[in-house]
Amino acid sequence: MAEKNCLTVAQLTKYVKRKFDADPYLNRNVYVVGQLTDFRLRKTHQYFSLKDDQADGKFQLSVVMFQSAFAKVKFTPENGMRVIIRGRLSVYEARGNYQLYAEAMEVTGVGTLQVQFEQLYKKLRQEGLFDRPKKTVRPFPKRIAVVTSNDAAVKHDIITTVRRRNRLVQLVFYPTRVQGEQAAGEIAAQIKRVSDANDYDAVIVARGGGSLEDLWPFNEEVVARAINQANLPVISSIGHETDTTITDLVADVR
Repeated sequence: MAEKNCLTVAQLTKYVKRKFDADPYLNRNVYVVGQLTDFRLRKTHQYFSLKDDQADGKFQLSVVMFQSAFAKVKFTPENGMRVIIRGRLSVYEARGNYQLYAEAMEVTGVGTLQVQFEQLYKKLRQEGLFDRPKKTVRPFPKRIAVVTSNDAAVKHDIITTVRRRNRLVQLVFYPTRVQGEQAAGEIAAQIKRVSDANDYDAVIVARGGGSLEDLWPFNEEVVARAINQANLPVISSIGHETDTTITDLVADVR
């Protein structure tokens, strides 16, 4: 067998890589479901595996998720989680291994948002945010700030209820978005603004009913921190009676 008739490792590896990269079924939007394994949180890029135990054997796929893509993952991955990953398949030439380059990841089964809720709940519970002494709302408040959407039906409900019970109470509204990616930051900023004003007896944080996705800004850590740091009682009025948010648990009154 003459060496001149052989492929070098580099030639073969590059050939295989070109095959992967040219395949329209592998080079974009490949969805793979499996169980997370070998995951260890790193500061930049994430390297782990997906495993799949079948009757005919055990299968494992190497995965890399670059920092920019991982920054968009809203939960903390844990070994044993069953996840769906979207990405592309290619070959890492230095080792000759094929791997999945992940672009997005979500939890299957219970759902990503439910996992986010449980992880944040556990974190804040360990810090004692739910068990801290609650601030008391004075029996006859004079000025109450209300953080809610300017167009929300709940705004009318609050005005109607307060006028019926005590017409002397002054309501001051601090408008904010209550849905969408930017809502949590705006809600937290308005709570801080009310707290810094030091001119109110309490603040109501409110929005009407909706799905878990609709109410999600009130499950964000930034909102929980703002409520915890407020120097006046915070009253949570989120969703329907059956809905429970992180805001409800951190607030002084629900």
